[in-house]
Amino acid sequence: MDDLKILAVDDSPTMRRFIVNTLRHAGYLDVTEATDGKDALAKMAIDKYNFIITDWNMPGMDGIALVKHLRSKQETKKIPVLMVTRRSVKEDIMEALRAGVNNYVVKPFTHGTIKEKIDQTLANL
Repeated sequence: MDDLKILAVDDSPTMRRFIVNTLRHAGYLDVTEATDGKDALAKMAIDKYNFIITDWNMPGMDGIALVKHLRSKQETKKIPVLMVTRRSVKEDIMEALRAGVNNYVVKPFTHGTIKEKIDQTLANL
């Protein structure tokens, strides 16, 4: 999808680089990076994004707080969010879904997995 403008939010520069490279490999070229939820919101105040990929555990503002904030605002409540995290227990996944995450990927993941989850998320909108 050429018109997908993605914001990748992760405090790890290595993980952000991996996510960006994975997205580019999958054909998603319009990707911006943010270091945590606060940085993501600052970038969203300047530019519009139509897909968010976020980590859960980050200093400043974590992924759950970011998703809750997005879901509380009229202008951002429908933006699809894919959470990419090491947290894999059922209770964590349920908490993320309750917060408003559209889909969930457990790290580590492959190029194919992230593309599949993005496609699945977009198909379910």
